[in-house]
Amino acid sequence: MFGKNKKQNLNLEGQKELIQEEIAYQKGKMAVRDLISPSSMKITPRDIELGDKYVRTVFVMTYPRYLSVGWFAPIINLNTSLDIAMFFYPVSTEEILKKLRNKVGVIRADISEATVRDPMEEIALQDIEQLRDELTQGTEYFFRFALYVTYYTDSPEELTKLTETIETLFGSRLVFSKRVLYQAEEGFNSTLPLCKDELQHAFSMNSSACASSFPFISADLTSDNGILYGINRHNNSLILFDRFSLQNANLTVFATSGAGKSYAVKLEILRSLMMGTDVIVIDPENEYKHLCEAVGGSYINISLSAESKLNPFDLPKPVGEQVNTEDIIRSAVIVLKSLLKLMVGLPDNNGVLRFTPEEDSILDRALIETYAKRDITSQTDLTNPDLEMPVMADLDSVLSGMEGAQSLVQRLKKYTEGTFAGLLNERTNIETDTQMVVFSVRDLEDELKSIAIYTIMNYVWNVVRSNLKKRILTIDEAWWLMQQEDSAKFIFALVKRARKYFLGVTTITQDVNDFLTSTYGQAILSNSALQLLMKQSSSTIDLVTDTFKLTEGEKYLLLDSSVGEGIFFAGQKHAAIKIVASYTEDQLITTDPKQLLEIKEAKKDFDAQQQV
Repeated sequence: MFGKNKKQNLNLEGQKELIQEEIAYQKGKMAVRDLISPSSMKITPRDIELGDKYVRTVFVMTYPRYLSVGWFAPIINLNTSLDIAMFFYPVSTEEILKKLRNKVGVIRADISEATVRDPMEEIALQDIEQLRDELTQGTEYFFRFALYVTYYTDSPEELTKLTETIETLFGSRLVFSKRVLYQAEEGFNSTLPLCKDELQHAFSMNSSACASSFPFISADLTSDNGILYGINRHNNSLILFDRFSLQNANLTVFATSGAGKSYAVKLEILRSLMMGTDVIVIDPENEYKHLCEAVGGSYINISLSAESKLNPFDLPKPVGEQVNTEDIIRSAVIVLKSLLKLMVGLPDNNGVLRFTPEEDSILDRALIETYAKRDITSQTDLTNPDLEMPVMADLDSVLSGMEGAQSLVQRLKKYTEGTFAGLLNERTNIETDTQMVVFSVRDLEDELKSIAIYTIMNYVWNVVRSNLKKRILTIDEAWWLMQQEDSAKFIFALVKRARKYFLGVTTITQDVNDFLTSTYGQAILSNSALQLLMKQSSSTIDLVTDTFKLTEGEKYLLLDSSVGEGIFFAGQKHAAIKIVASYTEDQLITTDPKQLLEIKEAKKDFDAQQQV
């Protein structure tokens, strides 16, 4: 008997030990709620300390008589973490019609008994009568609508400041909001994705007023004038815009290779041509040749062996009473010194091409003497058609006779007598009187591309200043010019002054990092009223997000965008865009090699049939 009891006691002890081990295991086991819950939570009368965050909720008490669509957008677009909860409680139409009928009777009685006319009561009566008609016809419904906003900050001071900002934004729309008091936990719970309204602060509204508060809206970029840029991906509306209607007509395009940036720009060019705008393009990869030929434009190949030549010493024709020859020559000397720095400057410790102070002074005098050698001085009439501009060989000749210029002469020889003599040592022989002009630099060596593009831009700038006309200048692969300080400074000056000459400058680049980290790149962006962001790489998306103040949703939209998709900025508005072209437009602007070969073969077949 004693042995049996001892055995039972041992079994009980073993079971107790197993139970204690199970309890210890369950306590140590981590659940999902342990992973997502904060480390601590302290509830005060006005807010909550959630871990290292401070949380507060505000709710809307009353609304004005009229709410415009999108009135809630400024709060949604705040650059902070927000949880927004909207609760809609349907009200029976029969019930609300009965209450409205009683309210109408009371107001009419007040109006009839009043000795002095009360406009507010008359307006209230009109609003109620209109609402009754709409409810009866079924075009409106009635709801009890609750709107709560919960926000998170890192300190109590930031919480107070953000609360004041949100209350000011609400107040600017005549919407009265209130902070929670002794309901901080209920307010926090009401904005969690649990569909529980623990605050129960609702306001009676019809369906149109409720819809105006809907948070998921997109900017409308449709106007009466301009061209079609694409389709709004959020609401399928047309993005019609006139770039010349803003404070400036400059556009910057950022995208990775193959994202469709050239396709989008060519589509804009084609549609701008139809609106009578002249277009000039600097094309580094022969991407615009097919389009240029299709619209009857001038396609100019700039290379060492090409027949087309540009003379960097050309001067613009003076336009306006305030412009004189002396100012034009002085401006040309400054531009030429920057060009020569790209050509024969020596790199400093940071790799920036520079002249010594002595060389800078010598070049300044030599350039003025070079123009004087061709009888071009402050007294010369630049409108004279027989005027002959100097060339690079003339500068070489002047420098050869100047003391201390031997090193400059030796470095300049390759552009006047050496390998590169066919590029910048002849007079201009091109015609640019067509509506579209494309300068191709594909066949140039990389060493000469930035020099050639700089020269082309200077030529275009002279044309723009000589003849006022609505124009678009498109600089593809603009990062070529951003590599050196002087060329970056020139493109910035061009972008900044373009508005005065009815010019819109489009800069396109896939090297977003180098462009945005450059001082002049940031300045060019600041002076561009339009921006088009297309698919970005993960290595540059953070820089783009910081620069353009993108939301997390917009950031991932750019990372996941397909070809021809992105975000279009116009002034203060922006919208997700999808570039859409018709079949005919697509045939003219496509850059797909396979499609281009098919078009070429179809053209051959057509020509063969015509000959037969």
